[in-house]
Amino acid sequence: MPRAAKDKTTESDQVTETETSAETTTAPRRRQARGERRIAQLLAAAAGVFCRTGYAAASTNAIAREAGVSPGTLYQFFPNKEAIAIELGGRLLSHARETHGQAFLAENLSLPLPEALDAVLDPLIAFNCENPAFWALMHGSGVPGGIDKEHEELHAGMSGQVRTALHSLAPEVEPIELDHVANMVLGIFKASLDLILAHEGAERDAYVAELKTVLLRYLEPIVTTTRCR
Repeated sequence: MPRAAKDKTTESDQVTETETSAETTTAPRRRQARGERRIAQLLAAAAGVFCRTGYAAASTNAIAREAGVSPGTLYQFFPNKEAIAIELGGRLLSHARETHGQAFLAENLSLPLPEALDAVLDPLIAFNCENPAFWALMHGSGVPGGIDKEHEELHAGMSGQVRTALHSLAPEVEPIELDHVANMVLGIFKASLDLILAHEGAERDAYVAELKTVLLRYLEPIVTTTRCR
């Protein structure tokens, strides 16, 4: 065979091999992307079911029905309800940690108290309103132990963030008093969040405003007295 013909044949073979290799790589990626979309669909369905019925009363059949798929399709991705809750809970906890980090930025805490409350509370409240399954999972009965443990760690971390924030606002307050105030702030926030999540629209906005008013009136004397010393 002439050399030119050989070269053309070799080039053709190389192109074919490259195309085949690209197709072989792309196919698993497409399957992976479809799988990720299906997982997201199932988790969104689980979030809806957990919110309506609670974790203990939820079932894989109800989750599959909510997602519009067969139970068999669900079992291709999750072996049981517990596995779904652990995956959903892990994602929500990760998102919550990110939200807490953004809320307690130093630049937010350097603002005057009313604006500081807005900057800290708004993202925390928004996260819970946008992810009602977080509250249902973290405070429901019968949830997998791993979620409980991670939520306790998240709560401890938030408690430390609140204490640090209060110390920056009122640095001369005694440590024991600071602990008491931090615990009260967290208690007020958690109790108010129940009311906020139970309402929508103007009623929800009203409860958010009430929460901020309560915290402002509680913290203002502490912060003002400290800053005036």
